[in-house]
Amino acid sequence: MIKIKNNILSIVTIIIVTMLFSCESNIEKVNKLSKTSFIPTGEADSLNLKYTDSGKIKSILVTPKMLDYSSIKSPFTEFPKGIHLTIYDNNGQTTIIESNYAISYKKTDIIDLQGDVKITSQDGKKFETSQLYFDQKNEWFFTDKHFKLTDTKGSLFEGPGADFSKDFKIFNMQKSSGLMNSIVN
Repeated sequence: MIKIKNNILSIVTIIIVTMLFSCESNIEKVNKLSKTSFIPTGEADSLNLKYTDSGKIKSILVTPKMLDYSSIKSPFTEFPKGIHLTIYDNNGQTTIIESNYAISYKKTDIIDLQGDVKITSQDGKKFETSQLYFDQKNEWFFTDKHFKLTDTKGSLFEGPGADFSKDFKIFNMQKSSGLMNSIVN
C-alpha cells in the first residue's frame, strides 16, 4: 500500500513538474509574441511608379527598394536605397528630386529626404543639401541644414536653412551668402 502511494505521489510530482515547465515555455512564447515585430506589410524591388491625374502624368517615382508600413499606428513608406522622383507641373515642366534615402509619412504627407539630396528644375536651377523635407499638401520644400543653390548663369547661394516652392518661384533663406550673376542689356 505504501509502495502504491509512493508511486502515485511520484507520478503526480512528475505531472506537476512537467506542467510547470510547460507553462514556463508558454509564458516565454507569449512574451515573444507580445513584443512588437516591426516588419513591412509590403515590399517592392525595382519600383517604377507613375502617378496620373485626369490622364496626365504628375510624377514618376523610381526606386530600387520600397518598404510599406501601412498597418502600424503611424504609417509610413520607407525607401532605404534612395529615390529618383520626377514631378511634372501643369505645363509639363519637370523637377527632378534625388536622395540616398527617403521616408514618407502618410498621416502628415511629409517626405523626409536624406543623403546627397539634389533637386534640379527644368530651367537649370540645382539645389543640394544633406536633408530636405517636402510637404506634399502645400508643395513646399524646407530644411535647416546647409544648402547650395546654383543656376545655369553661374549664380551661387549657400547657407543654413531654406524653404521654397516646388518650382523655385518662391525661395526663402535663413542666412546666406553667395554670388549672383545677371546679364545686363
